[in-house]
Amino acid sequence: MEKILQISGLSKRYNGVTALNNLTLEVNRGEMYGLVGPDGAGKTTLMRLICGILKPDEGEIFLFNKELKKHYKSIKKKIGYLSQHFSLYGDLTVDENIDFFAELNNVHDYKSRKEELLEFTRLSPFRKRFAGRLSGGMKQKLALACTLIHVPEIIFLDEPTTGVDPVSRRDFWTILSTLRKSGLTILMSTPYLDEAERCSRVGLIHNGQIILTDEPKLIIKAHNLQMVELICKPQHRAVFILKDISTIKSINVYGRRIRIALEDVKRDMPDIASKLNQENITWSERNITPSFEDVFISLIEKQAVK
Repeated sequence: MEKILQISGLSKRYNGVTALNNLTLEVNRGEMYGLVGPDGAGKTTLMRLICGILKPDEGEIFLFNKELKKHYKSIKKKIGYLSQHFSLYGDLTVDENIDFFAELNNVHDYKSRKEELLEFTRLSPFRKRFAGRLSGGMKQKLALACTLIHVPEIIFLDEPTTGVDPVSRRDFWTILSTLRKSGLTILMSTPYLDEAERCSRVGLIHNGQIILTDEPKLIIKAHNLQMVELICKPQHRAVFILKDISTIKSINVYGRRIRIALEDVKRDMPDIASKLNQENITWSERNITPSFEDVFISLIEKQAVK
């Protein structure tokens, strides 16, 4: 497949603190690539470096087979960037914000494109409303419309649905799915693992490095985790005991339920059961299919131990 983005050996430091460490990444034309990782993993720094907002300390970034630092002006015309925080003008209307970004990107004959984007994002009824008075979800739709006004070939979205209500998140993803079908390449970061699962490929970023990249379903399949869900009384005491059992790869609490990841349930559960019984813990169990979130948490915890 054609590579639209190629990154090698990318590093960035802030006052001696390493944000990105020899990172390598490739994105194919037409795919939706998701970056997931804990806070501080380097997602926003990576986005800003790719868009030319920051300069790397080491490494190379190629977009459209051109090196970014040498061909930034021509590359800039083909990319779009939606930042993590709302960055439009609250005292301008929806119409005026789109007009402004069109002029900023030297787009002159954009009226039909604007009408298309307003319909596409369902903002037509609100075109005369000030951007500062829009809901969180509508602000993000407006930001996306401004990002798309110059018809970029690839867009970079930095946690675009953070802080957005569930209905607006769903609407935003409907828009992204349509964009992907049109052939637009999308690189997005997200803190929501259910969103990451919708991407064609996902990169897990941790401590400034991409530790794994593949299709979500293949990541789940490759990491042959076996999950057990426990209901224990008293729960807090059970969690304390389980955390000291070395055969448990990860442990997470969801309400009344405790999820543990094991390499071999048949081998490991008898010892776990014995230790719970010794402490007079009342418990029940059921085997469950691991989710992408389970695998992600297990991988991050494994990296933390290294």
